[in-house]
Amino acid sequence: MRIRTMTTAAVASLALCLSLTACGQSSSGGSKDTGAESAKGGTVGIAMPTQSSERWIADGRNVVKDLQAAGYRTKLQFGEDDPDTQVSQIENMITQGVKALVIAAIDNKSLNNVLQQAADAHIPVISYDRLILGTDHVDYYASFDNEKVGTLQGTYIVQKLGLADGSKKGPFNIELFAGSNDDNNTQYFFNGAMKVLQPYIDKKQLVVKSGQTKLNQVTTLRWDGGTAQKRMDDLLTSSYTSGRVDAVLSPYDGISIGILSSLRSDHYGTASKPWPIVTGQDAEVASVKSIIKGEQNQTVYKDIRKLAEVATNMVDAALSGKKPEINDTTSYNNGKKTVPSFLLQPVSVDKGNYTKELIDTGYYTADDLK
Repeated sequence: MRIRTMTTAAVASLALCLSLTACGQSSSGGSKDTGAESAKGGTVGIAMPTQSSERWIADGRNVVKDLQAAGYRTKLQFGEDDPDTQVSQIENMITQGVKALVIAAIDNKSLNNVLQQAADAHIPVISYDRLILGTDHVDYYASFDNEKVGTLQGTYIVQKLGLADGSKKGPFNIELFAGSNDDNNTQYFFNGAMKVLQPYIDKKQLVVKSGQTKLNQVTTLRWDGGTAQKRMDDLLTSSYTSGRVDAVLSPYDGISIGILSSLRSDHYGTASKPWPIVTGQDAEVASVKSIIKGEQNQTVYKDIRKLAEVATNMVDAALSGKKPEINDTTSYNNGKKTVPSFLLQPVSVDKGNYTKELIDTGYYTADDLK
């Protein structure tokens, strides 16, 4: 499903629709309720983190579409980045008799009690893109190769700086950003990037002037762009009274936009102070447009249409007494069990290949990116 640029009226209409859903109204589809619906044709609860992110709105829409096409009713709700709200929404869905749950967790450790309720009601749980931790009651995990996301970001930086092929030696100044500390994916993204970057930091070809190189120093709560902008402001004030930033490891497009806003206020993007290399993730419209304009340099594209298909297949298999297709049984231990997973492959996108990867595949249209 394409994510199109929306008019003001369309945005208002979508917001109204989603707000109704978040208040407990269902997105209906499939066969009509006979009072004795089977699991196969029943209602699937979908819990997404927030409507403030273009990405999660699209995920919710895609999962609803695919589940309804497979013959299920759906109940889609957004927790608006409040873990307590998400727990309450899931409790309500269990009480209302959903047959399965697809959950993209806001806080990966806050769902243990409510998932015990799901287990007691024999409701299978699909952990969607963010692994739920500390519970046995997660049946399957649908995601991407998250460490590779970070590897693609780190590799892009060293290649564009000329370090990878030895054409330049540096030193170059770099600052590091990571995602939310309550999202299990954050460590995978960061560790993947640092496996590439750390050897150059050790050789002092990359210099983190702030000295902030540990994961717990660079996280961004709730992946919030405004929080990232403030931190970048602080870094520029404290560490860059002389010298310039040559690269910024950003794990997500919303964070990248915040970083770029901070850099712009410090007169980056001018002839005398060109933009640093800035990475990203999710290929959101604003960031792809920024890449086209020559501001943000790179994003990691994850085809969430395919992720919705994987989650739907997991639900359908679980409710049909079958085993879904799995391609990883070792990587994702949530502290209680190793969760059987299907991991899709991410793709690095920049100005040179966005047409091939995003437009030619139908993910966006050319008009979407004008």
